[in-house]
Amino acid sequence: MSGLPSELRQLIETGPLAHLSTINADGSPQVTVIWIGLDGEDVISGHMGRYLKVRNVERDPRVVLSFEAPRDREAFLNPYAVLRARATVEEGQGAWELLDRLAKVYLSPVSEFPSPRGPGYILRYAVEHIGGVGPWASPRR
Repeated sequence: MSGLPSELRQLIETGPLAHLSTINADGSPQVTVIWIGLDGEDVISGHMGRYLKVRNVERDPRVVLSFEAPRDREAFLNPYAVLRARATVEEGQGAWELLDRLAKVYLSPVSEFPSPRGPGYILRYAVEHIGGVGPWASPRR
């Protein structure tokens, strides 16, 4: 996919809580709520531990992210985005810095991420398909 639509980038920059769906070893779905941000054309998230979602991505990179736009009380169906992606895991010191940057969006502009600095994991999502309801959604087939 070549580039995220500007409307989707703007939505991500507002700090929507995202649902990350990964695939467990037994094939069942695993869903968790995460903070997301942008790095170039990739959506990214930070994690301070090698939690189940990280291990699932290491084993099977197919994921789905979904999140809502701010509530539009005049819309019959509120805008939302569903991103089908392939995720990669990057281990290192950058996870805390990413989470600290995102804390300023999700918590307050003066917040510091409340976990000790240390190594962690960045999940990088290469978006393959954009769905949902809104100007970012691919046409239905």
